Amino acid sequence: MRLYSTKNTTNFTTLQEAVFKGLPDDNGLFMPEFIPQLSEIFIKNLKDYSFQEIGFEICKQLFKGATIPEPDIRTIIEKAITFPAPIVRLDDEKYILELFHGPSLAFKDFGARFMAQLMSYFNRGNDSELVILVATSGDTGGAVAAGFYKTPGIQVVILYPSGKVSFLQEKQLTTLGENVAAIEVEGTFDDCQALVKQAFLDKDLTSSIRLSSANSINIARLIPQSFYYFEAYKQLFLNGESVVFSVPSGNFGNLTAGLFAKRMGLPIQQFIAATNANNVVPSYLDSGVYTPLSSVPTLSNAMDVGNPSNFARMMDLYCSTWNTIQKDIKGYSFTDTETETVMRKVFDRYGYLIDPHGAVGYLALSEYQKTNFRTKGIVLETAHPSKFLPDVERILNKKIEVPERLATLSGRQKHTVKMSAQFDQFKDWLLRLY
Repeated sequence: MRLYSTKNTTNFTTLQEAVFKGLPDDNGLFMPEFIPQLSEIFIKNLKDYSFQEIGFEICKQLFKGATIPEPDIRTIIEKAITFPAPIVRLDDEKYILELFHGPSLAFKDFGARFMAQLMSYFNRGNDSELVILVATSGDTGGAVAAGFYKTPGIQVVILYPSGKVSFLQEKQLTTLGENVAAIEVEGTFDDCQALVKQAFLDKDLTSSIRLSSANSINIARLIPQSFYYFEAYKQLFLNGESVVFSVPSGNFGNLTAGLFAKRMGLPIQQFIAATNANNVVPSYLDSGVYTPLSSVPTLSNAMDVGNPSNFARMMDLYCSTWNTIQKDIKGYSFTDTETETVMRKVFDRYGYLIDPHGAVGYLALSEYQKTNFRTKGIVLETAHPSKFLPDVERILNKKIEVPERLATLSGRQKHTVKMSAQFDQFKDWLLRLY
């Protein structure tokens, strides 16, 4: 498997180097040289494969030439994908794909655990420590912290915007200790993301510290996220019929993974990019003009991204052709008021407890189905509602049960390093510590 940069399609690197580097030297993003077309027989017979077997078949084709023996690929997947991604039926046209059954109760667990296993595999026998930098607007940090906790030879540094993640989200990434350090940045998620990107381009840092990233800028995060699109399709027992996926979107890694699945042959009729007030991509889909903006805080905080990293990958997949990408992806954005209203509506109508991010996805699917009748749509429910406990209980006027593995965090002591959004301060801290 070879990969190139979105800024230089002729300069190739190996999977191992791409996973460890996170970003190419030219500040592009790594992309696979080819995305394999899976056989029609495999797609037709998905029902005969377990979730882990689906992931193995995808990686077996994608990793050709990556010098990972098939038994090791199978072991990596079996250690990473240890929890389900079940479909819940709301009605004949609307379904929920629950992606919160992992240790951090968010979809990011799939990517973080797979990446931890892959990095651990590639890092065998290396004496120098690997330092992973990750910016989070909410769920990524907790998933990475859980996925890499106590992994030998790997240190994790998580940057998050002060006051802009939920109470329990913050506890997930600031209470573990051991090899996990949390940086509380006075700024936005975009500031955190900029610090991570700048670190990878700084020669002083990269010459003295082995740096990698666990954000969706790292290709290892996207690969396993493609698995659950196949798993969802399998559970609907469709016989070659197309399906629509509504994807709550912030950095657009989740939707990009879906585009990979479509390229592999999964019959996806339409993607819906569902955003909150941070509607940079829906605006692009409407106008053909991409204008990054400063992110604004919303109820669905994990999607508060004003300059999504994976937009470059989306453009690469479609050769920057606006009218082509517009055919495959429809974009919608919604306010917090609309989000709160539909959370109550979904609970009252279906008895289903949906989180603020999934609610944005539900809104977008409902809007799409107003003019696209009799389509089967799947909303990606990206996090457990209890992660946003105060807001969910206020909106529904109802006490919400918190899973034990999350409830136990509330009393733990938070440990962070507070820092400005100035790169020099972050750089000095890294050099002193590592």
